[in-house]
Amino acid sequence: MAESKHLVVCGGGILGLYCAHYLARDGHRVTLIERHGPEHTTCAEGSAGYISPSHVVPLAAPGMVWMGLKWMFNPRSPFYLKPRLDLDFIRWGVRFARSCNAAHVARSAPVLRDLCLASRELFVEFSAEDAGGFELERAGLLMLCQTEEALGHEAELVRLANELGVEAKVLDPRQTAEVDGSGVQMRVAGSVFFPIDAHLTPTLLMPRLRARVAEAGVDVKWNTELRGWRTFGGRVAAVQTSAGEIAADGFVLAGGSWSGELVKSLGLTLPMQAGKGYSLMLPAPRRSPRIPAIFVEKRIAVTPMGRTLRFGGTMELSGINDTIRPERVRQIVESVPEYYPEFGPDDFAGVQPWFGLRPVSPDGMPYIGPFAKFPNLYAACGHAMLGVTLAPITGRLVAELVGGRRPSVALDLLHPDRFA
Repeated sequence: MAESKHLVVCGGGILGLYCAHYLARDGHRVTLIERHGPEHTTCAEGSAGYISPSHVVPLAAPGMVWMGLKWMFNPRSPFYLKPRLDLDFIRWGVRFARSCNAAHVARSAPVLRDLCLASRELFVEFSAEDAGGFELERAGLLMLCQTEEALGHEAELVRLANELGVEAKVLDPRQTAEVDGSGVQMRVAGSVFFPIDAHLTPTLLMPRLRARVAEAGVDVKWNTELRGWRTFGGRVAAVQTSAGEIAADGFVLAGGSWSGELVKSLGLTLPMQAGKGYSLMLPAPRRSPRIPAIFVEKRIAVTPMGRTLRFGGTMELSGINDTIRPERVRQIVESVPEYYPEFGPDDFAGVQPWFGLRPVSPDGMPYIGPFAKFPNLYAACGHAMLGVTLAPITGRLVAELVGGRRPSVALDLLHPDRFA
């Protein structure tokens, strides 16, 4: 085992907790700081809970620039970019546009595949150790298409997925209903089925993960805000917090959408935009599908979680704010009957919407690894909609890097200095 070090993990969301878990498992002394308390609902806890090897295409893909421009002035659109005169947002947009090409997808898809498949195996391992306490289900994922046009586009992704070794198949409406097997009525032209995908209940996972890191001896400092850094000799020597300074051998940046701002004072460039997503949980749905689904045209995710049913989605780039836009929530509610005709607006009466801010890099790929300027500062952020999916493998990769071991997945496309 490598020499034991003291690591400070900055951020107590799912990425920070998994980094702390794997670092502690390697025998390191770990301190975790989080500006909220343990009762705070994290971005992961309001998510769809997907573990998605099917998601091999990054957000920055051909056609996304045109889609963003087309939907920019429609606040009900699935992908909404709020126009604003913000230099960071403009620079991010230029980099995003440059990344939306076929060559980027060809380079990135195999890396996302490897990350997702490795993370899925770690979830299976974690579930076995935890006696299945967070309802991990390996049921697959259905991409539901209302139009032949959407089904044709998804069929192209089937070809790419199969070439990468991720099984996928196109189903007609009858086959779609048979695969789901729940009897829920669906109004679709067909679907694409990914048998490899899985899902879990994140509101059960997160408390167990917090308990696991506490049992491992991680010193968790809740309600502790990161306020700055102290450097010495080309390394980060300490982090300055609301509870005082903490010196350590290494530091892990897992601050989600705030990560870019947190390292600006170090002279580091880490482009990030907060992608707001919403979700609604039905505590006692009239019917529930057996298999999670995505409404392709509307970009809405549906997840059965125990006896509950969650609907969520949309990507809103409007900056870091706590504003819940009613039209975004209505877009979800009004879309559900279009695919599941047994449901109606009354099913959502009284249901309080949740929102979370997903950290989105310009090329749709996460930041994982050390910064060149400060090699003892490791990035673990920018995972966008794959935060839950990629959390375990990110934690293991950070532990491998800290321990001087060869990373189990190639990190060339993920280094945090790629936009510097």
